[in-house]
Amino acid sequence: MRRLLLSLSVLCLLSACADGLRQLGQPVEPLGDFRLGFSEVVAPNLVKGPLSREATAEEWTAAVDAAIEERFGRFEGTRLYHLGISVEGYVLAQPGVPLVLSPKSALILRVTAWDDASQSKLNEEAQLITVLEAVSPETVIGSGLTQSKEEQMRALAANAALKVETWLRRRQAEDGWFGPAPEGEAPEAGPEPVAAEAG
Repeated sequence: MRRLLLSLSVLCLLSACADGLRQLGQPVEPLGDFRLGFSEVVAPNLVKGPLSREATAEEWTAAVDAAIEERFGRFEGTRLYHLGISVEGYVLAQPGVPLVLSPKSALILRVTAWDDASQSKLNEEAQLITVLEAVSPETVIGSGLTQSKEEQMRALAANAALKVETWLRRRQAEDGWFGPAPEGEAPEAGPEPVAAEAG
């Protein structure tokens, strides 16, 4: 737990990552023959990092599950795969923190992929995923000053889903996890990015 808290402290001060919400508007490239069966998101050992707003395990599991379903529900392969995700830790930048600290929101997950046909894990050791809030006019001075907790969580969850996809694509390229894409499956336009709403 101490190591995770240290990681969150470092992440809060680093530069931001890609914008998972905006990226949803790009054309969908097949991920081999992947189709999402189900995702199971849990947070049994959730750690809140320093200088963070409060968020419950239930809020985090709901936000991450929605982001995973939104991103991976777009793939139309014929073979089912499942994702098991544990939310490990978070920082939600809050208002009132000195700007000199440039606080950043962060999220840490562990991810396991399952092959439905063989009922087996594709990765024996869970993959660690760490993400930060994306750079935008709303986050330059710190998202704690410009976004609600719900907006921060939705953006982080979307960034996490994008990073999970990036990891799966790397494993597909290196190890062929999901087999070849079905013949005739072409990229299609994804939905327009949805702006987060204040809760």
